[in-house]
Amino acid sequence: MRKKIDCRDQPSEMNCTLVIAGEEEEVLRAATEHAVSVHGHQDSPELREQIRTAMKDEVPQHA
Repeated sequence: MRKKIDCRDQPSEMNCTLVIAGEEEEVLRAATEHAVSVHGHQDSPELREQIRTAMKDEVPQHA
């Protein structure tokens, strides 16, 4: 099942609206890079675990 993470679900002074969706490892990698480059976090095992915990299952959208 695909996963997603939505910056709007995280406390932020930036009011970031980015949503990242894909396979779990893809989302983890992209969200970690985003957290470091945009939000100024340090890449660490703790950050990656927080991101993994915040991921949700993506609900398929049918047309």
